[in-house]
Amino acid sequence: MTARSLSNDIAVPNIERRRVSLAGVDLPAEMPEMLRRIYAARGVRTAQELERSLSALIPLARMTGADRAAARIADVMEAGGRLLVVGDFDVDGATSCALSLLAVRAMGYVDIDYLVPNRFEYGYGLTPEIVALARERFPDLLITVDNGISSLDGVDAANAAGIPVIVTDHHLPGEHLPEAVVIVNPNVSGNDFPSGAIAGVGVTFYVLLALRAELHRRGWFVRRGIEPPNMAQFLDLVALGTVADVVPLDHNNRILVHQGLARIRAGNCRPGILALLEAARRDYRRVHAADLGFAVGPRLNAAGRLDDVSRGIACLLADSLEAARPLAQELDGLNCERRQIEQGMQSQVDAMLAGRQPEGELDWGLCLFREDWHQGVIGILASRIKDRCHRPVIAFAAADGDWLKGSARSIPGLHIRDALAAVAARHPDLLEKFGGHAMAAGLSLRRECLAAFARAFDAVVRDRLAPEDLQPLIPSDGEVMPEALNLETARQIAAGGPWGQAFPQPLFDGCFEILASRIVGEQHWKLVVRPEGGDQALDAIAFRAVERHPELPSRARLAYHLDVNEWRGCESLQLLIEHLEPA
Repeated sequence: MTARSLSNDIAVPNIERRRVSLAGVDLPAEMPEMLRRIYAARGVRTAQELERSLSALIPLARMTGADRAAARIADVMEAGGRLLVVGDFDVDGATSCALSLLAVRAMGYVDIDYLVPNRFEYGYGLTPEIVALARERFPDLLITVDNGISSLDGVDAANAAGIPVIVTDHHLPGEHLPEAVVIVNPNVSGNDFPSGAIAGVGVTFYVLLALRAELHRRGWFVRRGIEPPNMAQFLDLVALGTVADVVPLDHNNRILVHQGLARIRAGNCRPGILALLEAARRDYRRVHAADLGFAVGPRLNAAGRLDDVSRGIACLLADSLEAARPLAQELDGLNCERRQIEQGMQSQVDAMLAGRQPEGELDWGLCLFREDWHQGVIGILASRIKDRCHRPVIAFAAADGDWLKGSARSIPGLHIRDALAAVAARHPDLLEKFGGHAMAAGLSLRRECLAAFARAFDAVVRDRLAPEDLQPLIPSDGEVMPEALNLETARQIAAGGPWGQAFPQPLFDGCFEILASRIVGEQHWKLVVRPEGGDQALDAIAFRAVERHPELPSRARLAYHLDVNEWRGCESLQLLIEHLEPA
């Protein structure tokens, strides 16, 4: 079977209803049947898995190495030494840096600073070049956050310079580990932490919990006459980094995100987060996980993609809304610039794909490159093309000299880092370095190797996927009966989250009459629809759907979310349409 398509490169998804069994599911009897089925479809079996209090978090003792890392950090603090945090240039890295500085300062220690590599000059992680830059600050301890597990040369350079390194990371390790004094990473063999899905900022949070406990044991706070900080105050940062890094929202991550969102909604969060929500025209009192992922996250990421993520970190560190607002506006401007660059690159991809191959003959593993592509935007580009063509995509941009940097995105069924490892095993001379997760990875190779790598990557993808894997599916939670299409149902679902990666927001499908339609914002369809078998007219909106559907049928099958729409203080039900096809 091959993917249905509108053109030679756009795969049209099929709606597929989830198969749900309530056998063995022990959820409260008073829970609405719809929610019981939704949770069961996401693997929830007991009410304990829905507990969102901090007491339900995985215990600190399970994070192997956190206690040893805390002891080393505490030693430096008691000796009056300098701590230097080395971060990454995405939101996870930015929130990890901000969290580290804010928490350590709240513990009564100020000699801590951060360093984030400019992606265009130094690349990713703790490289020997970053170590040389770090030496100018005379640190007594380097602490990596959201990076370092693949920084073998960088850690060796630091060791040679007499600077010990603590690596805190969540990325998958390679064959060898760096020679750091402590490694805290739940994905390293021997770590007892049961959630490998935790984000880098989550690992950082656990290490800081251990540091507070270690300092308390040493009498640090008593000697200084200060109260140990309530670490829950930093969960807004943990929630933001977790959602923006698109890690699976397993039970532990859902607790962290839920608690962080609750603090944001109450206004008890970093002024920088409030300023970024304001710049994105989001009401902090109604914020959901999706707002962190699609409104706040991209604005912080834009700094790292186009310029320097230090601007984003400065926004998160700002002590007042007045100080944060100008920085948030700068980030908003960078995000607009990023969108323009991305749109231009997508237009170039449209032309490339249109003339590349006949229908149905695109590579299964797609590699794309243009000399003028922006290195900071290729990750977003790869993600967009992956969604459009429903196949693994690697977008490349020119780096220094004869080097190319690639950003890879995958589809369900293909672990992209493992696929790159398979290419490296078959062709040892092709890949210089790579790393990442199941769904996203980064890599570097020489320009002259691109054609050979593209062939090798396509071959590995063909070995690991079947033709039906290239057919995108929209998993639906089924049909909502007309009498349940109401505001109360939407409120119950909204309160049942947080929803996100691997714990998706409930999506339903059904047939509707389209009673009225108009185009808003040039790209979006604003509709009034009526469910078959019902008599109520409902508002609906299909974002960015005009290009795909320049004309609408009178009856359509919709895949949609139930949304609580707020306008001038009044709430109403709105359907957010993800997919539309003639009924």
